[in-house]
Amino acid sequence: MFFIQISIAFKQLQNPEFMSLHNNTILYVRLLKESLSFALNALRNNKLRTLLSLLGVTIGIFSIIAVLTAVDSMDRKIKSDLSGLDKNTIYLFKYSFGPTDIPDWKVGQFPNVTYDEYLYLRRSLTNLDKSCFAYFTKRENIKFEKQTASDIEIVPSTNEIEIIDDVKVGEGRFFSEAESNGGMGVIVLGSEVATTLFGDMNPIGKSVRLYGQRYDVVGILKKQGESIFGSNDTRAYIPSNNFRRIFGDNNDALTPVIELKPEKGTDIDEFKGELTYKLRNFRGLKTSEPDNFFINVLSGFTEMIDNIVGQMNMVGWIISGFSLLVGGFGIANIMFVSVKERTNLIGIQKALGAKNRFILFQFLFEAIILSVIGGVVGMLLVWGIALGLSKALDFEFVLGFWNILIGTSLAAFIGLISGIVPAISASKLDPVEAIRSGM
Repeated sequence: MFFIQISIAFKQLQNPEFMSLHNNTILYVRLLKESLSFALNALRNNKLRTLLSLLGVTIGIFSIIAVLTAVDSMDRKIKSDLSGLDKNTIYLFKYSFGPTDIPDWKVGQFPNVTYDEYLYLRRSLTNLDKSCFAYFTKRENIKFEKQTASDIEIVPSTNEIEIIDDVKVGEGRFFSEAESNGGMGVIVLGSEVATTLFGDMNPIGKSVRLYGQRYDVVGILKKQGESIFGSNDTRAYIPSNNFRRIFGDNNDALTPVIELKPEKGTDIDEFKGELTYKLRNFRGLKTSEPDNFFINVLSGFTEMIDNIVGQMNMVGWIISGFSLLVGGFGIANIMFVSVKERTNLIGIQKALGAKNRFILFQFLFEAIILSVIGGVVGMLLVWGIALGLSKALDFEFVLGFWNILIGTSLAAFIGLISGIVPAISASKLDPVEAIRSGM
């Protein structure tokens, strides 16, 4: 029955009336269907051999798509966390966000930015929208009666940080400018900190202890969830002037930072130039002396992240390429064996009028289908592991449409390349010799 169908197809191909585009399409659809049938038969009849041969493609596609999925998920999370921030926000302090030519020992000798410098820049800079003075500090414990919230990130800052860093208050309020300037003992707690200390009790108006001082709770932040840069859920904000009064301005264990947000539409290079000029003058630096501070623009940080993402993707492609190379040899091996096993059938097809192109496409389609099957298995593994890790780590790993398309296309390309030589050898078989060798 199978040979009769093939014979009819060949006669249609030879008849000029059936050489239209429509009938050619039908013929190749049939050809694709038969190739799929051969591929599935290879999987059923030679399970172990086919499985081992497809393993390379499966591992290669799994490796590439796993790396792309992990990197894309991380990139998506970072951009989501930064979505509320102005990309032109500047962080001015003694360290650089990215790599620098200045040696570490020399950077260590740079002076910290000061509150006086913050006030001077706030008054003198043109096109400045918002600015704040904050500290990078170590984690501390906060206490309320017998309850203790441990390992809390303390953020001493002026009140403008609420707008610059897009800090969202859920209950109560953020501390005011008067409380900030006066260094009042007020505190804004993250949601997890408030829950740990107060449970179901309303925290607003209650007092907690930090640094041996009493702080009145004026606000609770909205729940943020996990973030690449740390979560507001486990932070607490206090006025930087209160912090300065406790620890002073000359404490080397503390790192102050000035955050500056230019007005919309401001040329960032001109703004940086003015900032550099005015800070150098304030510090009394001579023309021959280099800058002893770093102007870190948030957009530069995101570009650095993009470069890291690109490098990680490249490393993933290089490592996975070896697996795909092995997988390609596996597919080629299957197809050479398939050609040998079906030599007699190829001879019969040619005797019935099959052209070399028909035989070529038949084996090419079969190689592509086998490779795509291996690739699909690899992507299913990535999808399963991504689901498991998303639940276990509370971090969303997403197998995106474009990664699926890349995986499928790559698997098909590997099948095409691997199947070319076996397909050509099958198409060039002499029909008489092919039938004789199969008898």
